[in-house]
Amino acid sequence: MNLSNTVNTILMVGVTFIISLISVPIAKKIANHVGALDIPNERKVHKKPMPRMGGLAIYFAFLIGYILFGEISVKMISVLIGSFIILITGIIDDIKPIDAKVKLVGQILAALVVVFYGNIILKDISAFGLYLEFGIFAYPVTVLFIVACINCVNLIDGLDGLAAGISSIFFLTIGIITFIKGEFGLPYELTFILLGASLGFLAHNFYPASIFMGDSGSMFLGFIIAVITLLGFKNVMMSSIIIPLLILAIPILDTLFAIIRRSLKGESISKPDKFHIHHQLLKRNFSQRTTVLIIYAINILFSTASIVYVLKNRELGYIIYGLLLIIVVTFIMKTNVVVEHKRVDNNEKK
Repeated sequence: MNLSNTVNTILMVGVTFIISLISVPIAKKIANHVGALDIPNERKVHKKPMPRMGGLAIYFAFLIGYILFGEISVKMISVLIGSFIILITGIIDDIKPIDAKVKLVGQILAALVVVFYGNIILKDISAFGLYLEFGIFAYPVTVLFIVACINCVNLIDGLDGLAAGISSIFFLTIGIITFIKGEFGLPYELTFILLGASLGFLAHNFYPASIFMGDSGSMFLGFIIAVITLLGFKNVMMSSIIIPLLILAIPILDTLFAIIRRSLKGESISKPDKFHIHHQLLKRNFSQRTTVLIIYAINILFSTASIVYVLKNRELGYIIYGLLLIIVVTFIMKTNVVVEHKRVDNNEKK
């Protein structure tokens, strides 16, 4: 770690932040021009049509950031190709919603490029004295992991500033870990480039938002988060690959319980509903802004635990993780996130 690395890091975040910030109004005009608008309905929280192609600004800042600060490699080229596939899929859906199966095809194609061309693969893990080598299954396991991350971020994008904020917290946390450990490779570059790009967009997206990132943004961020996780933590201890996932504890748990909830109801797991964690907080009369800030706070606590675990004290990290998971799971079980609890009217009890 030296002064040049510090200056380079500040430049990466600052430049991409400014580019994203000034690109959002352009993305907004494009969205309005092509009809990429999010129309309010009974499931939506917003009350008026909103442009939803903010992912363009995030992606543009990412591209410029890479041109200015990144290095050419086969892995990075695969990330560029895969992310472009994700962006195009998202843009099409932002303009005119497409079937979930069609989006899934785009997500799988992007993952396949990264896995087979970029050779970014989760080959094996070890934990608790056990070793598991995926062998030929490493390829489908990695593809599944990437697709899962994409959809986790996509599903949590339900309130102003929620997905952008959670992604920013992830990038900042991984960035702090890579910087302090002196690891200045591709994960470091992607992390700080995307941190600036996400924060620049968040300035326009935090409540009250003037634009949504749309699937073009949420799927792209989920894709990059998956890539950073695989690049920085592949072929290592199970505990290491869990670290970045715990930073995303809220969206991961929200996605997991959405799958369980919809399966129990006999519904398609891709069917939208209004039982996500953020919806449950809103039902408790928290404002949009407060709800988002509560989820930010929980994610920051998970991030803090991750930093403590990796850089300072593993035992303390375990304790913080455990307490946080107990709090989150307790909240979830007392709400309708998994199973809808029917209220019994007092008159019916008599």
